[in-house]
This record gives sequence, structure tokens and C-alpha cells, in this order.
Amino acid sequence: MTVQDVSHVELYTRHAPTAVDYFVSGMGFTRVADSVESDRSSILLRQGKTRLVVTSGPGTTRFLDHHGDGIADIAFTCDDVTATRDAAAAAGARSLGLSHGHPVVSGFGDVTHTLLPHATAATAEPPPGRRWVPTTPAPQVTQEGPVRLLDHIAVCVEGHRLTEYADFYESAFGMSRYSSEYVAVGDQAMDSIVVRSDSGHVTFTLVAPDPSKEPGQLDAFLERNGGAGAQHLAFLVDEIIPAVRYMRGNGTEFLSTPDSYYDVLAERITGMREEVAQLRATQVLADRDDWGYLLQLFSRSPYERNTLFFELIQRQGSRGFGSANIRALYEAVERDRLAAG
Repeated sequence: MTVQDVSHVELYTRHAPTAVDYFVSGMGFTRVADSVESDRSSILLRQGKTRLVVTSGPGTTRFLDHHGDGIADIAFTCDDVTATRDAAAAAGARSLGLSHGHPVVSGFGDVTHTLLPHATAATAEPPPGRRWVPTTPAPQVTQEGPVRLLDHIAVCVEGHRLTEYADFYESAFGMSRYSSEYVAVGDQAMDSIVVRSDSGHVTFTLVAPDPSKEPGQLDAFLERNGGAGAQHLAFLVDEIIPAVRYMRGNGTEFLSTPDSYYDVLAERITGMREEVAQLRATQVLADRDDWGYLLQLFSRSPYERNTLFFELIQRQGSRGFGSANIRALYEAVERDRLAAG
């Protein structure tokens, strides 16, 4: 009754060509297969061990009307699908029947979890159940993109339900609490709990506004998104600076970081004085924990409702999520939100 990995993440969108172009041209994903059904069409994208399914059509309209473009399903591979489905139901998940022959249960908000056998985890084959047709002509990938795998998924939930959701993912899917963080910025504040599978391959960073504080960006996300939803996907890369230059050169927009951040970075993180100039030039954030350091940067949302966005993260031993950078991210998103009015 435990989840082992994320098989794929499914994005619902009103305009698939634009969404696919963002990932393929902007981020280096490869289009590998297509599936056409009576009420929807899907496109499978892959980079490293990360698989994204981009879906559009009448079958997605209800979700899109409520939430806009965003993550609709996070498919888990499980050691025992039936036991995991039963454990999820016992923990309060709704059983939503079958999708392409596999059980589906409710997760956070309107986001669901399709449950697949762990034997299907190999990324060489498309997700099972759909009638996938390989892309024609076959893609000519001359150079693999920078993304290695899906590092974590940030999930924004209502402030009074953070602990409830953390408990749910523990009971339903065998995940464990990994860490927690509380960040106050002015009159606003956010709380977070990280839950992770025993395999280490499924990590959710659950974030929520502090309801006792003034409304801020997470409240705005919940309003624009029509409730809880996936706030961002974090992609692990080996070398973030060339990855950022590659994606920015292909049109991906990232959040800006003030120069004052880099003015104190060399003092805050010893041993990085030589790298600060490159980090400043690319606007990349840095942080250190007991195991090493990490580098990360966050994109602007490419979607009309300004909800889902993306993160690049490079880990040099670090096992955390950039405690100091949680504040930096919050402040960067807040600047972007205020600038947009």
C-alpha cells in the first residue's frame, strides 16, 4: 500500500499546440507519442525520466472552466495497486472508477491520482492503457535536454487544511513527513510540510497560507485556481546555469532576483564566492543545508490564470528545499504579483 514513483503528470490545457511548444521548444522535452480518444487528445512528452502528458478536448472542459490550464492527474506507480486503492479509500479518498483500465482516486482539490503497477515505471514505454501512436516522423534528438527527473511537486492547499492533507498522504499512500517550514514576510505568512515516499521518488511540498495573517500570494493562487492545486513542478538538472541559459534563450521566462540577494550571498554561504558572479548573471538562487548545497530558479507561469509554474533545481548533496530560498521565492512571486497589478 505504498507509492513508489510518479509515472507521469497530466496537464489539461485549452490549446495543446501552445502548451507543447512551451515544453519542447522552451524546455527541451521531446514529443514521443499521441493518443486520440472520443472526448480528448493527449500528447506524451519526455525528458530524462520525466514524462508529461498534455491533454485537451471536450473531456477536459469542466476542469479547465474551474481551474484553468493546470495539472489534473499525478499518476503513481504502486507496489500493490489494489491495496493502495483500498488504503486511499480508508483515508478518505473518493474512488473515481477506472481510467484506461486503472483505478483513479481523489487527491488534493480536483487533482486525481491514477494508480499503476510499479512494473510500468520504466520510461521507455508510454503510460499503459491508452492507444499511443509514436510521433511521426520519429523525433531526431541530437542532444538530450537538461532535465533529469521530477524532483518534487509543490501543492498549494487551504490554510486550515495543511495538516489534514499531510495526514492524508501518509495514511493513503504510505508517505512520511520529511520536513516543515514556516515563513513570515511582512504581514503575510506561509506554512509548509514536505511528505515523501519511502522510495524517495515521490515528494510533495505542501504549502498553505497562514489564515491568521493578511491574505497574500497563496490566497491569490487558491482564488485564481479555484481551490487547491499543483503550484509548481520542480525539475532536477545536473548543471543549472547552462540549463537556465538554454531555456531563457528559447523563450522561457524566469522570476527576477534583486542584486541585494547576491550582495550577501557570499557571506551567507561560504565557499561560493567564485560562483556568485555567475549566479547573479543568471538570477539563480543558492542555499546550503547539513548535506551540501542546492541551486534553484523559478519560472513565470505561462498560463492565463498565472497559476502553475516550474522550477529548476541542482542538488550538490543537499536533501532539503532551500529554506532561505523559500523566503526568496515568496518575495519574488510577490514582486511579480504586485507588478502585474
